Amino acid sequence: MSEPSQSGTAIFLQDACYLHRFIRSADLSLIVERPERLRALKVGFSAAIARLEEGITVDEKRETESTDVLNGNDTENELAAALEKLDILQDTRVNIVDIIASSATVNILDNKAVKFVHGDIDGDVYLEGLIKWTKESMNKIKEGGSEIPEHLSQGDLYLCPESLDAIQGALGTVCEAVDKIMVASQDTQEEESKGLLTDKRISNAFVAIRPPGHHCGEDTPSGFCFVNNVIVAAAHAHLNHGVRKVVIFDIDLHHGNGTQSLAWQINEETYRQNLEVEAGSQGTSAGLEIFYGSIHDVLSFPCEDGVPSMVQAASVSIHGSHGQHIENIHLQEYRSEEDFWEDLYPNKYSGLLSKAEEFVKGTDPSQLLVFISCGFDACEHEYPSMSRHNRRVPTSFYHRFAVDARNFACKFAAGKLISVLEGGYSDRTLISGGMAHLCGLVDSHSLGAEVKEEWWSIDNLTLLEKMTRKKRGGKVSLGGPGEKWLERAFAIFQSIETILTPSASKMPARPPSSRVLRERKPPSTVTSPKGSPKARRTRGKVAIDEVLSAASTSSGESIDEIEKKLESLDLDKAKPDAEDAKAGAMKKVPRIILRVKEPEMP
Repeated sequence: MSEPSQSGTAIFLQDACYLHRFIRSADLSLIVERPERLRALKVGFSAAIARLEEGITVDEKRETESTDVLNGNDTENELAAALEKLDILQDTRVNIVDIIASSATVNILDNKAVKFVHGDIDGDVYLEGLIKWTKESMNKIKEGGSEIPEHLSQGDLYLCPESLDAIQGALGTVCEAVDKIMVASQDTQEEESKGLLTDKRISNAFVAIRPPGHHCGEDTPSGFCFVNNVIVAAAHAHLNHGVRKVVIFDIDLHHGNGTQSLAWQINEETYRQNLEVEAGSQGTSAGLEIFYGSIHDVLSFPCEDGVPSMVQAASVSIHGSHGQHIENIHLQEYRSEEDFWEDLYPNKYSGLLSKAEEFVKGTDPSQLLVFISCGFDACEHEYPSMSRHNRRVPTSFYHRFAVDARNFACKFAAGKLISVLEGGYSDRTLISGGMAHLCGLVDSHSLGAEVKEEWWSIDNLTLLEKMTRKKRGGKVSLGGPGEKWLERAFAIFQSIETILTPSASKMPARPPSSRVLRERKPPSTVTSPKGSPKARRTRGKVAIDEVLSAASTSSGESIDEIEKKLESLDLDKAKPDAEDAKAGAMKKVPRIILRVKEPEMP
């Protein structure tokens, strides 16, 4: 068993999420929900870690290093020799956070949390259909058709044969994050009660997965989303860890209509169970209750076409009546940073947290879990076509909200907080938003590091983009002598970046298609997505005892696989550019602190 985390914060990465891609044509110029989103997010994370490390004094750094890590100042030969002898964890360890490369997956037809959310009393019609669509996607396109059924939006949905791996990997990873945080929290409470706690364990995490999920309802894929990652994770926490209440803060530009719909269904069923108990029925209610709170632009998708039901759903606020706990706050234009921080944020947007407080009062912290549906597409750096109604937020919003949500989780849920990627599409949006948000999730105060908004200034973002831009000849541009953080960020980025190039033989040779995702055009020429979402059917939730047991999900790399990767390392020559490495090949290990695990006792 590995040593407990020293950081308190973890980042979960899932390589399978790169596999979901648009194959309808070779023209990808208008595709905004793309695999490269994860790469940009990693750049932001790397920069955040480098900046936070820079703010810690040398003595403090030494105190945070445990005895089972290799010092980053070791020579390359010493590091290589150590790596040959040690069993490297999937977790790439740095002092500030744990970076966990997950290989977890689920079988969507044999997982009780997935079936709790997307299953059907009469059979898994939707889940079976989703599998069928992915398997047939390539043939459908080669035949000149679409891989997406005609009754669904052709503009905001796409699939490929590997999309199922991405979807199941995304679900497996967010459920793995739930497992690690819930188990760590339980261990922490037990050790604290005995006075034995000496190490800080993972209490919050960011889960970098795609495709996103908050527009997907019970059986209604929409807006790039095919399953609802956060609601499945909430169901997993309820079914496997006894969580009774879940708080979901949705800060995506777009209303999470799927998440709200599912939360409403789950709350409705729990409310019915409570009424039956009060009426004298046998047994006690142990249902799940969900608070869903969203800050979004009511003028944008899915409300852009003015469909009454969509606009009404995105505007409702109800607390306690009929067992519902919903708060919707509409984004507004702001004239200046001062206007945003002195008026809009404290007087309007922070109301999301105060309403959530009413929901959690008196709840046992062990039975409460907090999520952030973290979309970055309201960021000031997002494509104009995505934020064409000018409902934006400054980048620092993602830092401030993460700090406030972390404080909320510490106060009411023993620190348990999981932020999950939703939207956010331009590279600059993801780099800056990811950087600011991670700085907020990390308890920088306890580390002695001061977070500065200038870290995600335009000048520094430009340097980051220049650093990680692929160039011919394997050259990259780093900053000057006074920008050591940039070199460190690049080293961290190299250690966590994955190169996945789809086989050319799998790509159909087809001309550009007229069916594209949301267009990136000037605001005056952009049209709203066509087609309104399919009408939802109404039914009760599947009873827990009617769903199948969970499948065994996660599995790590074998020792042989790790040894092969180590043998392939070129420790004599740096290879800083991704184009110099073949797909899937492991790059040179940078000067980064790695965590190792002690040999398991027989």
